[in-house]
Amino acid sequence: MGSKQLLWVGLGLIVAIVVIAVASLALTPQATNPAFEIATSFMNAAGTGDETTAFPLLNTTMQEWAAANCPDGQASACVQGYIPAEWGNLIKAVFRRAATDGERAWDVELIATSETDTGASGVCSYFRVEQEADDVWRITEWAGFLWCGDARSRNMATNAETPNRVP
Repeated sequence: MGSKQLLWVGLGLIVAIVVIAVASLALTPQATNPAFEIATSFMNAAGTGDETTAFPLLNTTMQEWAAANCPDGQASACVQGYIPAEWGNLIKAVFRRAATDGERAWDVELIATSETDTGASGVCSYFRVEQEADDVWRITEWAGFLWCGDARSRNMATNAETPNRVP
């Protein structure tokens, strides 16, 4: 193979890599959508008991509900209480999928992994995230916090069988 041919092959590979990288960034919504970031940040904070981070990510209605209904008035205590103790502590929640509901709302599903050797992977949760008048995204509803293999984890935004629905 001549040097001219190698140059064209190398140039083609570089172009292909750049196209793949740009497409990956464009098609990775959790990296670019603030609603997905809010849902993920809330679950990771609440799941580890970080109420200082979790609570402000809720809208006023959810904050009032948590203050009145969760142990010690903490949303993180509710979230931690939904997940069976035998699954262990939360390791990390990540974006699973989402559907838009107009320009200012998303129905976001996350999948989480619990503590190694004592827990389960595939803990699914649902969050309704809406953009408020001040352009800040906040959680307006949550549900789920159950094993993803459970039928009640399907279509959590509209599934009346999904547990732990608030408000």
